[in-house]
Amino acid sequence: MSARDKEEQDDELLALASIYEEDEFKRAESATGGEISICLELPPNFRINVQGDEKQNKKDLIEYAVSFLPPLALKFELPPDYPSCSAPKYTLSCKWLSQAQKKVFTSTRGPHSPSLLCHLSALCSCLDRIWKDNGNCVILFSWMQFLKEETLSFLLIESPLEIKNIEDKSESTLVRKKHNEFGSEDKLKNLQDFPLDPRAIQDVESCACVLREILDFDQNQKQKVFNSKIFTCSVCFCEKLGIDCMDLKECNHVYCKACLKEYFEIQIRDGNVQCLNCPEPKCTSIATPAQVKELVYEETFARYDRLLLQSTLDLMTDVVYCPRTVCKSVVMLEPGNTMGVCPGCRYAFCALCEMAYHGISPCRLKAEKLSALRDEYLKADESEKQRLEKSYGRRVLQKAVEELCSQEWLDKNSKPCPRCGTNIQKVNGCNKMTCTGCKQHFCWLCIRPLSKINPYSHFNDSSSPCFNELFQGIDFEAEDDVLRDEDDGIV
Repeated sequence: MSARDKEEQDDELLALASIYEEDEFKRAESATGGEISICLELPPNFRINVQGDEKQNKKDLIEYAVSFLPPLALKFELPPDYPSCSAPKYTLSCKWLSQAQKKVFTSTRGPHSPSLLCHLSALCSCLDRIWKDNGNCVILFSWMQFLKEETLSFLLIESPLEIKNIEDKSESTLVRKKHNEFGSEDKLKNLQDFPLDPRAIQDVESCACVLREILDFDQNQKQKVFNSKIFTCSVCFCEKLGIDCMDLKECNHVYCKACLKEYFEIQIRDGNVQCLNCPEPKCTSIATPAQVKELVYEETFARYDRLLLQSTLDLMTDVVYCPRTVCKSVVMLEPGNTMGVCPGCRYAFCALCEMAYHGISPCRLKAEKLSALRDEYLKADESEKQRLEKSYGRRVLQKAVEELCSQEWLDKNSKPCPRCGTNIQKVNGCNKMTCTGCKQHFCWLCIRPLSKINPYSHFNDSSSPCFNELFQGIDFEAEDDVLRDEDDGIV
């Protein structure tokens, strides 16, 4: 290696390292070479089309909008006599360009026969031509500029870019309707019939891999751009870098992570896992589970995950839980069947009353279940009442309603004896009552037991809460009318 070649190599590599970021240019540690990643500048609203497998009759195109495509990777090594004599040794690879891709050209003169356009091979040939045209000067920067700025136009790639199954090594077919879209006829001929170049490498195996690589890279690059921008949080009104913020995917509203974290934790603590929506008023977009997991603590997310699953299952009419408190496994019901069999403990139960399965016999309900069912029965229309009567028995429901009416009347018109609990109704007289069951004396006003020897001392004691209230609440005129009526009756 001559001193001049070594100096020019070092200067070129140093210049590239100073111009480009580390993810664009990496210098090799053990050899005079490195790797260059070239991201193409896509036009606005660039789209890719993915065509389904024709064997499965999936001929519809699925369209994706992308802002970035995976980069071209140029791995190079500088020989000792570069740049005075030899060109750099290199390989050119890409995840979405192939060694050989078919294009069908249609012109005003009629369709051309399918010609094999070797995308990566064509680029390799063009890089060689650029080296020859530059008269043995340093060439890496010129290669990078060409690949970055002219690859799309050179290869006649425009939106939408169609990607097909590449298992047969004839990856994508782009159909052009007019020959004048390509420019001159000479340019078209220059793009045809390139031989396969061993330096051209495609490092994906299938169409599914290509699509995944494109979408993942596009998402990662968009996140990098987002992280570098400054946003104003709509909650705390502070300006923060995007790396400290999060955008909700459906509405693209941006909030700082600290505000969203506190908001999510409050909602999860209160059990509102279905309400992790955008804080913007009237916005209905909801945070994804991945976004929630990124912000909250691990135990908080575990609660969120559990409640979200439970709330989802609760909305499914054919899903119930095993009624055994030690089990609580999820049980799937057969359509139209009320019998559930727990897959965990094998307990067979009725999905309506949660008791052991009883066939066509009416359900025997627990007190709290019966109370809720009774309220539902009273509010139901005629068709709903018939359905409930068919499921639980008309007699059971009517008896529950009668008991409710009786209990409501007792609560309104009677008080329980403080000793035995017997319901006592006061018809008339003073506030000193005597239980008809256990003969206990008690005060009607405060329900306190009274002394058997002197029950009236409770009303004569100045420290008593019912002092001088033995006849409180009594209508004496009504009492006198009752007595006169009774006297008249006697007479």
